[in-house]
Amino acid sequence: MVLGDSPISAYYRISYGFSDYSMAKQTVLIGLLGATLDSGRGSARWERWRPTVSLCQHEDLLINRFELLCQRKFIALAKTLLDDIATVSPETEVRLTELEMDDPWDFQQVYSVLHDFARGYEFDTEREEYLIHITTGTHVAQICMFLLTESRYFPAKLIQSSPSPSRGRGGPGVYEIIDLDLSKYDRIASRFQQEQKEGASFLKSGIETRNAAFNSLIDKIEQVVIASSDPLLLMGPTGAGKSRLARRIYELKRARHQVKGAFVEVNCATIRGDAAMSALFGHTKGAFTGAVSSRPGLLRAADGGALFLDEIAELGADEQAMLLRALEDKVFLPLGSDREVQSEFQLIAGTNRDLSVLVKEAKFREDLLARINLWTFKLPGLRDRIEDIEPNLNYELEQYARRTGKRVTFSREARERFLKFAVSGEAAWAGNFRDLNGGRITTEAVADETERLRGSWHAQHASEGHDLLERLVGKERMAELDLFDRDQLAAVITVCRRSHTLSEAGRALFHTSRDRKKTVNDADRLRKYLARFGLDWRDLR
Repeated sequence: MVLGDSPISAYYRISYGFSDYSMAKQTVLIGLLGATLDSGRGSARWERWRPTVSLCQHEDLLINRFELLCQRKFIALAKTLLDDIATVSPETEVRLTELEMDDPWDFQQVYSVLHDFARGYEFDTEREEYLIHITTGTHVAQICMFLLTESRYFPAKLIQSSPSPSRGRGGPGVYEIIDLDLSKYDRIASRFQQEQKEGASFLKSGIETRNAAFNSLIDKIEQVVIASSDPLLLMGPTGAGKSRLARRIYELKRARHQVKGAFVEVNCATIRGDAAMSALFGHTKGAFTGAVSSRPGLLRAADGGALFLDEIAELGADEQAMLLRALEDKVFLPLGSDREVQSEFQLIAGTNRDLSVLVKEAKFREDLLARINLWTFKLPGLRDRIEDIEPNLNYELEQYARRTGKRVTFSREARERFLKFAVSGEAAWAGNFRDLNGGRITTEAVADETERLRGSWHAQHASEGHDLLERLVGKERMAELDLFDRDQLAAVITVCRRSHTLSEAGRALFHTSRDRKKTVNDADRLRKYLARFGLDWRDLR
């Protein structure tokens, strides 16, 4: 029952009045009746500090309306408080709301009741400012009031009151207003910003990356990692650093006391059939030929920690179904067992494939994708952030020195030559840096390394280029092409795929012959070449 609409409440409004709305915002106080602190009988009650009444006694705090919440059994005390508030602050309108709450120490019940009140209350933030009194009520109720204010169900500030130390237990006491918008507190805000900066730097292994888009992506990942335990999906090409980032995510959550268990990593492309089921979900003794003993499985090993499933697209249909249930119900059946086991873990999934395409091809479960696609981050390859090549190179050299105790440095000319090659259109960077051996890297060593990279990239991209060419022109058209045209066109397609613009691709393809031409238009030259085979730049993207 809401007494604000009852005859008794109407009586108090008529008798004691309340302020009309003016240009200044009205102050509305919402608080729980304190069955112990607010109690008192006879004239002696005025000698006690009573928080609900005392808040209305402050000359510098004008309360236009007081929403007083109480249980049915304390209605008599509430009526006394209404009389007393009318005495000390006749301009304050008091509305009583009865709460259907049997056990004020039951967190679920108290939160539900106060949540319902907040959802049903008609807040008018343009005309009114709200204060939530957190001094009265049980500790459970105070916590619930705080949580509902923090989550903005109450669009309010908190107010906390206490008796004045200099005036004993009587008088209005003192109060403090607390704004939970922490951005308004410079020192707190700067501390949080510093923690976010440190978290992002940790995820990047301390590498001072320069690519703005990549840095922004890591900042978003840091915020999600700290706030959520839902699955994370890391997408990106091989060598983009998914595995290293997954481990850093786990280590950051562990440092913030959000996980206690182990970090378990598995490449799904390396397990198939019964081996996959057994590796992931475990098996009982005798579950299949060769199962001479029981095995707990990787999901159980990750209980309380994090499970990184790299190349998750390679999981079979049965494994996908079991994984989905493990994510939704936190239980699964080991191979050969009729007893479910429990495991709760943070899932981090990695893939270099488009899972939505695999769903359309019926190769990946749509419901599993929906479950792991809550927080998806696409990591760019190193070739898409060439400004980060130098800081990554510095990091790799430092890591090598820590692992081996051997210091590796470049001569100045060798460093300049390597970085010039590394940021050129010729460099594909399909993976990360390999270990650089030796003490001081010379120009000869750089020349050997660049030739090795060219060779490995050419072999890799030749295969990729032929596969893409076949998808673009079809098998029949492919068979009509001479081997010469087929190989050349595949190479051109490969360069186009890793270039951001038509002009960039043209410069990479014609970087030698263009110097012999009086007028240079690499983009037009490439466009005409593709047109000979019925291809367009947009087809290749």
